[in-house]
Amino acid sequence: MPQSQTPPIQANSADRVELRVASFADLDARTLHDLLKLRADVFVVEQECAYPDLDGRDVEPGTRHLWLARGGAPIAYLRLLADPGGVERISRVVVAPQARGGGYAGRLIGEALAIVGSRPCVLDAQAHLVDLYARYGFTRTGPEYIEDGIPHVPMRREPA
Repeated sequence: MPQSQTPPIQANSADRVELRVASFADLDARTLHDLLKLRADVFVVEQECAYPDLDGRDVEPGTRHLWLARGGAPIAYLRLLADPGGVERISRVVVAPQARGGGYAGRLIGEALAIVGSRPCVLDAQAHLVDLYARYGFTRTGPEYIEDGIPHVPMRREPA
């Protein structure tokens, strides 16, 4: 896989990183395109997972899209889904390769949990990221399983 020719994005760069939150209905076409491209670049191309990223949940009324943008371009993203029974679900957590190591995934997780508030929250972590999610109060709820060739672990965070 060829390495990106884009220089790394530095956390202390002069360009400001902005948090954005929107429902599907509030996303303009360009932003939606850029968010889906980021997801495809990482999940489909980099991780070589040809799976249906567009699963219909992006458009659900309870879904919130959270992303960090620099210069208008998304560098990190996650979506927050409203699952049955008052449970929130964090999914599609992604950071652009050139932005990794800047704490952006953690910043988005913290923002998502602020939105979740006192509701329980679940996610399916890639196994190598279990410790990251554990720092935010998530614990394993089941055995590791393989999805599209990548080990995952179901996790849950109970209300405080």
